[in-house]
This record gives sequence, structure tokens and C-alpha cells, in this order.
Amino acid sequence: MPVKLRFRRLALLLVIPALILGASCAKKTIQPDAGEGIYSDQGAGQLPSHRERVRRQPADEERLRQQREDRLREDELRTEAARREMLTDQSRLEESDIYFSFDSAALSPQAQNILRQKAEWLRQYSNAIVVIEGHCDERGTNEYNLALGDRRAQSAKNFLMNLGIPASRLITISYGEERPVNPGHNEMAWAQNRRAHFVVQ
Repeated sequence: MPVKLRFRRLALLLVIPALILGASCAKKTIQPDAGEGIYSDQGAGQLPSHRERVRRQPADEERLRQQREDRLREDELRTEAARREMLTDQSRLEESDIYFSFDSAALSPQAQNILRQKAEWLRQYSNAIVVIEGHCDERGTNEYNLALGDRRAQSAKNFLMNLGIPASRLITISYGEERPVNPGHNEMAWAQNRRAHFVVQ
């Protein structure tokens, strides 16, 4: 057999397996990465997509806004309730006068009990300032009644100070006989006009 023919056969024997091997490699398909498959198929149900996050954002913001409004409304209601309670207590303090005997600035046991209640109110509302007004009945001169009204207001102030209320929160003033609560000219009217009245500033 000629040498050239042998060489050709040998070449074919080498080339054919190479062609077969190349063809089999070309048929291989690129498999998706395992991690990518999990994320795209299974992970999509577990992690929200960007579109889902964008869709949820307005709902979340609305929920947070509603929560802020609810908290603000609750704070306003609590503040209003506290204000109403203070005004109710203030009315009780201002409506309860203490009374004195004729030509006297001494505090009766009943007057002292009322002043103790007023001291409790002043402790609770520690920023409040109270004006103590001294009043008298119409008997006596104007000058005398102004001095007597002043002694009555001072008597109430001193008692409250002894209970721990600072003097800076207690202001005294005397109106003498000028502002009677009862304009009558008899003992019942006079008894009602001999008093110390309290006004919250």
C-alpha cells in the first residue's frame, strides 16, 4: 500500500473521533445556576419584588400617618380632660369661702378644714397663684373695715403657708365692705359678708 494512502487513512482515523467529540460538546446546553433557579422560582414567593415594595409603600405610609393622628388625638383628649378637671376643681376652690365672726380675723375649725382642702388643690396645681380677698359687713368705718379685711386675708394666707404653700403663690387684698355678697342689712347678710374669698389668677 502506498505511503500516501496510509497517511490519509491514519488522518481520517484521528479526525473522525475529534469531530464526534466536538459535536457532542456542542449539543450541551448551559444549565442555569442553582442559586438563580431558587431565587427566580422559589425566592419570588419569599422576597418582595421591587414592584411589590413600591406598591406596598403608600399603604404603609398611610398606616403610619393614621397611627400618628390617633396618638395626637389621644393626647388632645387627655389634655382636654385634664383641663376640664382643673377648671372643675378651680370652681370648687373659688366657690368655697371661709367665714369669720363679727369683728374677728380668727379662723374657725370649719374655716381651717376648708383651707386644708385648698392647700391640697394648690399642691396639685403647683403653678397656680391665688388671690385671697378679705371682706367685711357694712358695720364700722371704711378705714376700719379695710384693715379688718386685710387681717382676715392675712390670717388665711398664714394658715396656708404653715401647710407648706409658698408665700409667692398667695396674694392678699382687702375690699372691706365694698363688695358684699349679700346686699341685705340684717344679721344673715352680715354673716355672709364677713368672709375671705379665693380667686385663681
